[in-house]
Parts: sequence; C-alpha cells; structure tokens
Amino acid sequence: MPMTDKADNQPVPKKPAPQRRIFLIQAMMMKVVAGLLPALGGAVYFFGWRAALMTAWVLLLGVLAEGAFVWRQKKPVTSAVFVTSLIFSLSLPPTLPFWMAAVGIVFGVVFGKMVFGGTGHNVYNPAMVGRCFIYVAFPVAMTGSFVTPFSGGPAGLEHLLPDAVTSATPLRLLHAGGEVALSRLVTGDVAGSLGETSVILLAIGGIYILLAKAANFRLFASFVAGGILATLALRGLGVSGVPGVLLCLSSGAFAFGAFFVITEPISGPKTNEGRIIYGLVAGALVVVLRRFSNFAEGVMFAVLFVNTFAPILDIAVKGVKAGRANARAAGGSGGPA
Repeated sequence: MPMTDKADNQPVPKKPAPQRRIFLIQAMMMKVVAGLLPALGGAVYFFGWRAALMTAWVLLLGVLAEGAFVWRQKKPVTSAVFVTSLIFSLSLPPTLPFWMAAVGIVFGVVFGKMVFGGTGHNVYNPAMVGRCFIYVAFPVAMTGSFVTPFSGGPAGLEHLLPDAVTSATPLRLLHAGGEVALSRLVTGDVAGSLGETSVILLAIGGIYILLAKAANFRLFASFVAGGILATLALRGLGVSGVPGVLLCLSSGAFAFGAFFVITEPISGPKTNEGRIIYGLVAGALVVVLRRFSNFAEGVMFAVLFVNTFAPILDIAVKGVKAGRANARAAGGSGGPA
C-alpha cells in the first residue's frame, strides 16, 4: 500500500534519494592548487611537457588511491588529494620513471592519510610521506635523475623531455665548495626537482595563498626565520660549508617548503604559539641537515620530524596557558583566607 496523508488520504510523495558526489570541492584547497600552477608552468618550461604528463599521472593515481577507500563508503574524494598530488609531483626529479612516481603517491595517500582516517586526521604530510618512501626505496633514481633545464625562448615548451644529461643540483655544487649564481636560483634556470627551482614562480603562488588565507603566515614566516637564524648561527660559529642566507633560502626546496609544505594545515599545530615554534625548528633543521647529514636536501625530513611533535606542541601550549590562567585567578582572589 502506498503511503498516504491521513488528512486527505492522498499519497505522500517520496523524497528523491540524495545525489552521490564523486568529488568534494574545498575552496581553500583549490586556492592552494591555483597557487601551485605557476610552479607547474615553470616545470614544463624548464623540463618539457613530460612534467605535465607526470603531474597528470600522479593526480590520477592520487584520486584513485583515495577513492578506493572513500567511494566504498559512498563518500567523495576531497580536493586535498589534488594538493597532495601536486606537491608530490613537483618535488620529483624530472626524469624519474612513472612507475616509481606511482608507488610514491599511492603510498603517500594510503599510509600518510587514509590509514589515519582520511582528510583532516593525518599526522604527517602525505606528499612528504610518499616522497620519503621512494627516496629511501629508490635512492639512486631520486638523487641521480636531475638534468640540465631548457632555457631561452620557448625552452621546454617545444620538447617532451630534457636531454638525459645528469647535472648537479645547486645544493650539490655548494656542498662541493662550488659557486652558484643567485640570479639563476631566483629565475629557476638550474637543475633540480620539477617545481622547486624558480623562487620567483614559487613566490607568486605562495604570496597568493598567503593573501587568500589558504596558508598560515606564522608557519611560513617562522620557517624562514628558523632557516635564517640557523644559517647565521653556523656561519657565526665558523662552520664551513654553510652558504649565505640568500643562497640558503633560494636553493633546493627551501622556498617550496616555506610556501607549500610547512603550511599544510592538518599535520601542523593549531595554536599560534605552537606554529611559531614548529616553523622555527623546521627551518633551522633544514639548514642543519643540509650541512651535517648525508642528504643534500633537508626539507622533507625536517617537515616529517616536526609533524611528529605538532600535537605535543599544542598540548604544551594549552597547558602553559591554563597554568598561567589559574595563577592569575589565584592571585586575583587574594589566595586562601
């Protein structure tokens, strides 16, 4: 028998079933995607259209990896996976095999985010988790796939991929006691990962997401401050092999990490004081790792390290605030009678 209204004995129309969404578009995440587009354009210009193909490949697998978990629960894939996939792909060497990139992004999405409960619950930056995994699993490919970029005129816009001529990155040159022109680091005409070489392009996208409130300024500023302070301290102590401040901030993935990696909101602290401490430690740790570890770059390891302590920082900050509030309350009451 059809359902009827008792008042007039008329059939009650059935409510339409809610439409199932495949994707959940998050405005803040899409702003970060927009901020990464200048770096992606630079990747194509310097290293050819293979950079765009690699990015599309990583995006597809990132969406499918998250979808394998959420679609079975009739939930949508979030825009956060677009950000994760873009950051991961732009952090890769230009000639890395596609299958290695596939391993990295799937590992990063699954074990960096979904095992913690999905978007909003991850303890670690998923893009850095994926990159760290393939960095450890395939060290030769991840450190020996850097090539000389195209330059002049249309550059890589006329080519699919660069010539397979291995070239040392600026950090490798600096570690070996060589010199790197600051102007080349600013423009991006140097060997390096796909989207990390041009400070100008990273600054354009990074300033946009800061102004659009899609990235926390305290995280960015404290990360940069930490790098500057550590550089000045080591050089002041007479430690050799530490480049100047401008070279430090412009070389490797420091600018990329400052704008797009350390500012990842889920894996970072939620208190302002915690964010400042978090950024300072991460920025300083990048400089220390570059100088004293066996790794030329330190951004990835520094960010994963401070990710671990983000919840503790928030707990400590809240505890200190609560203690001060209790002390003020006790002082205001004049103490025990």
